[in-house]
Amino acid sequence: MKELNKIDRNILRTLQADGRVSYAELARKVGLTTTPCIERVRRLEREGIITGFTALLNPAALQAALVVFVQVRLARTSQDSFEQFKSAAVELPEVQECYLVSGNFDYLIKARVADMTAYRTFLGETLLGIAGIQEATSYVVMETVKETLNLSILEPQ
Repeated sequence: MKELNKIDRNILRTLQADGRVSYAELARKVGLTTTPCIERVRRLEREGIITGFTALLNPAALQAALVVFVQVRLARTSQDSFEQFKSAAVELPEVQECYLVSGNFDYLIKARVADMTAYRTFLGETLLGIAGIQEATSYVVMETVKETLNLSILEPQ
């Protein structure tokens, strides 16, 4: 993978701020002409630095306003148990993020649902229905202070 230079980092910052920016506008903002700018974006995609483009949606408009974090501890910590849980978790549409973590529990899940009734259904009938779960502890989000998908794009040291 090629080292990112200042223009590459500026392209990434601009695209994070507005993924719908035209190539002409992107080129103007980063100090290139359109064709070299397009070539750089395509290279960043080929190299896996840009992994895709998406629309950000309003969760409340789609009955997904309630955010809940769930700590999950498995009954067994074998590779087989981990694989079974991962396979089940990735299929749950309410789960936005799922991480294998170190510490007092095995997985941390971020889920979005409509409300507490929907969460009780998700927890009781869906999540706890996954074989091998010993314990689940929930944290309901009362207020979102910061939520972003943006990465910090640092200058090289």
